[in-house]
Formats: sequence, C-alpha cells, structure tokens
Amino acid sequence: MKTLTDFKKLVDAEDFLSFFDIPYDQTAVNINRLHILKMFSVAIAEVDEKTELTETEKLTEYKKALESAYQTFLTSSAQEQKVFPVFQQEHKDVVKLTEITAE
Repeated sequence: MKTLTDFKKLVDAEDFLSFFDIPYDQTAVNINRLHILKMFSVAIAEVDEKTELTETEKLTEYKKALESAYQTFLTSSAQEQKVFPVFQQEHKDVVKLTEITAE
C-alpha cells in the first residue's frame, strides 16, 4: 500500500509517475520535466488545502493532478502554458514581426 510517507521520499518526475503507475513517454518527460513538476506542485498545494481528505483520498487527488499535468504537456508547449513567470512577462527587448513595417 502506498503512503504519504512514501510519496514524500520521491524526487524526480519519473519517480512520481512510477509511484502512481502512470505510463509515460521518456522523451516527453525529458522535454517538459520542470513544467510538469511545477504544474503538479501547484495542484498538490491545492489538494493540501482540503484538510478533510484522508491519506488515500489525497494520494488519489495527487495522482489525478500528475496525470493532468503530464497530459497537458503531451498536447501543449511550455510557452503556451506559461507555467513559469519568465513566460508570463512581456519582454521589452523583443521586436515582433507584426511591429515591423516598410517605409
């Protein structure tokens, strides 16, 4: 039986995916590892706010959150999801092609 104690010992994306018996594509994980883990950590925080959940219910919610985060990056990119602040900021040193005009 899996426990929160076991869960708290996990370190990387593959550990979490294996713990929850979620099949995964190693290439997809390699490319999106940090983004998957970031989205997963946000979801974990939301689950942890629900104090009425039992340990088993929490682990079930964690699994759903990880599946969702992983699936998101199978069909979307980090730039589209904007998980990290660097993707959310407007960069002033970038000239967009739509801003270039012929004189």
